[in-house]
Amino acid sequence: MVVGDFSIELDTVVIGAGPGGYVAAIHAAELGQKVTVIEREFIGGVCLNVGCIPSKALIEAAHHYQYAMHSQDMGLQVTAAKLDFNKTIEWKNSVVSKLTGGVASLFKKHQIDVVWGDAFLKDDHNLRVIDKEGHAQTYSFNNLIVATGSHPIEIPNFKFKGRVLDSTGALNLREVPKELVVVGGGYIGCELASAYANLGSHVTILEGGSMILANYEKDLVKVVEHHFSKQGVDIYTNALAKNAEQTDDNVKVTFEIDGKAQEITADYVIVSVGRRPNTADMGLEQAGVKVDERGLIPVDAQSRTNIPHIYAIGDIVAGFALAHKASYEGKVAAEAISGMKTTVDYRAMPAVCYTDTSIATTGLTLAEAKEKGFKAKKAQFPFAANGRAISMGKTDGFIRLVFEEETDILLGAQIVGAHASDLINELTLAIEMGATTEDIGLTIHPHPSLGEAVMDAADVALGFPTNI
Repeated sequence: MVVGDFSIELDTVVIGAGPGGYVAAIHAAELGQKVTVIEREFIGGVCLNVGCIPSKALIEAAHHYQYAMHSQDMGLQVTAAKLDFNKTIEWKNSVVSKLTGGVASLFKKHQIDVVWGDAFLKDDHNLRVIDKEGHAQTYSFNNLIVATGSHPIEIPNFKFKGRVLDSTGALNLREVPKELVVVGGGYIGCELASAYANLGSHVTILEGGSMILANYEKDLVKVVEHHFSKQGVDIYTNALAKNAEQTDDNVKVTFEIDGKAQEITADYVIVSVGRRPNTADMGLEQAGVKVDERGLIPVDAQSRTNIPHIYAIGDIVAGFALAHKASYEGKVAAEAISGMKTTVDYRAMPAVCYTDTSIATTGLTLAEAKEKGFKAKKAQFPFAANGRAISMGKTDGFIRLVFEEETDILLGAQIVGAHASDLINELTLAIEMGATTEDIGLTIHPHPSLGEAVMDAADVALGFPTNI
């Protein structure tokens, strides 16, 4: 192997080691390909290091703190509950280390090489990698999977520095803010708002649209808003963030509603208004890869770009920016390179918002089903009638099933309430398998369990609402 101006020949190259890239790399190696991963910063990408995993660790710690503080109704009187936030951050970081270390071990197991640096395409079969020291090396490749992810959007007058934070900065605070402003009421902003509210912050959410969590149905969001109210979170909708003025001690946020200016002074402001794909300045145009006006790469059903041996997955292609979607697409791309007939199928793509009262959805909503021409109906069951939810003190929310009226085949499901992220898996599998509401209703669920509410919702659909 010669470094410098000579080109090193590689088989399958994956740019990016996030949940899309590392899964693609491992699966490609499992299928017999010789794989090289190019990564600029860290194994595991945003998700494992500064996104999904650390945020859920922080959310879980916040839940435990609230349990300790508010379990009097169960006869638990905790008189010395104290939050050591530095210890919480250390624990969160240990969770990240375990998972990223695990991925590194899997790379070693599958003999996957890692090249550190930024990749730039020279043409459709060659790229150049420049490391942090400025050293460059050229590589040729037979197949390429681009999995470069996305980055937070920075808005005017809210440059990410000091007390103005992106989601990464929000997960690395060394103190719990007394006053916190979150600009953007999407799922990332709402998750962080919920976590810090549970840790003791007074949180204000500024959302530019007419409602928070705009990608979810209103009745689901209403349950989350109700819980936010109980947490003391203030929500301003149709609020346009205008400016952030920092001092050594705080940040003053100016925003407008209906043209009227208002101000809030906080310890920190988190800006979470969306993410942009990382497709610029990496030479895609030199390789002939098409990129649309939003910076997304058009792909076919096998994640293949317009260049047959170059693939793109994850946040840089159309659809939800979800880690599990990226992983799924990575497996499809790896199999396509190996000549398999696998194609993507998004009909049962779950999405979760991990607010304190969480939301999880899969498949179609009732409105979407009707738009697609289905003669669809819905049936739902409240957690307030579920024995396990009552025993947990978690009775807010419901499970809703969307099904085709003539066949009873499940088309979609929506859950708002405790452990929604776990409960949605059964329903995602049911849609994937073409199950009917009768199949679900006839499946024996353990008692007492939150999952019984899935069976009960199916009974409602069948016209036998035994437990309601």
